[in-house]
Amino acid sequence: MRNKIALFSLQTFSTTGGIQKMTRTLSYCLNRISEGASYDFAFWSVYDRDQDLMDKYLPAAKFKGFKADKVKFTSEAIALGKHCHTVILSHINLASVGVAIKLINPKCRVVLIAHGIEVWRPLSLLKNLLLKKCDTVMCVSEYTRKEVVRLHGIPFNKCVVINNALDPFMPLPHQLNKPGALLDRYGLTPQNNVLFTLARLANTEQYKGYDQVIKVAGRLKQQFPQLKYVLAGPYDIDEQQRIKQIIAQNSLEDVVILTGFIEEAELTNHFLMADLFVLPSKKEGFGIVFIEAMACGLPVICGNADGSIDAVKGGKLGTAINPDNPDELREQISKYLQNSFPVNQRLELQKECFGCFNTDTYSEKLKNLLLNDRSF
Repeated sequence: MRNKIALFSLQTFSTTGGIQKMTRTLSYCLNRISEGASYDFAFWSVYDRDQDLMDKYLPAAKFKGFKADKVKFTSEAIALGKHCHTVILSHINLASVGVAIKLINPKCRVVLIAHGIEVWRPLSLLKNLLLKKCDTVMCVSEYTRKEVVRLHGIPFNKCVVINNALDPFMPLPHQLNKPGALLDRYGLTPQNNVLFTLARLANTEQYKGYDQVIKVAGRLKQQFPQLKYVLAGPYDIDEQQRIKQIIAQNSLEDVVILTGFIEEAELTNHFLMADLFVLPSKKEGFGIVFIEAMACGLPVICGNADGSIDAVKGGKLGTAINPDNPDELREQISKYLQNSFPVNQRLELQKECFGCFNTDTYSEKLKNLLLNDRSF
């Protein structure tokens, strides 16, 4: 009898974000592994619809969307779990499913993926029970593993770290020229020193550090009169007002450009447009956006107080700074802009990043996990 492996997620294809991107890549790799191994693979999502599937990641026959019918999803997922060898939960909010499967089918291996802030806090009794009952906690960074162990008393050897990988369908540029159409759109020229940040700008999530970048830009514009800061990502009204207030207080109306939401198809060109990616966040579980930037040859500055450290390989690929130290942030931005980053170094950065975070390496680590081999 063939082994059955199921991946359960909240939402993957009908919206975008770090967890959604990670789960798409995970489903792609699990499907590839299943095609070369002796098991069946199924991927079910609570909030997606069947038609939301991007079938380049996996065939429609292996995907099922429940259109936000949580009761139906829960009952059918538990029923499927009765016959599974392994169940992978993409989020701790699926705790009820994981606990029920473990109770009904104790031999089923339950793997919980731990991303970041969702497990860096006190948890409900049910979520704590899942952490104790599951067989493996797959953490996306060393920092997340450390927090899971510290906050919830989970044994260290029950947690494994598998860093996120680049989306297999992200177009990686061969030429690193600045795209003229985007420069025109934002009123930029090749002579501008362009800082770039891509993040969700939410009033409830003021830990990303882009407000610090705005303030530092106010101190840098005398040194770099061609400085521009492109701050991209969807924003709520309260956060838009807060950001505009900071911009006005620092007289940066001609420096900071708010783009709003960027379509995924335009992401690569936005990285190519910039000279430096800056996101001194304090609560990144990993930070897929960092490896996306570097895969486009764009150097990055990140925070050193969270999972971002894994994305820059401890400083080997990028610069990690104290996110609460604006002087260090200003100094590092200035250093990059003064020395520039020539094309040959950008191409080398791109090569090194892809070597660390490609789907082949990721798939190999997943196979080791499924085989319960912790040697990686």
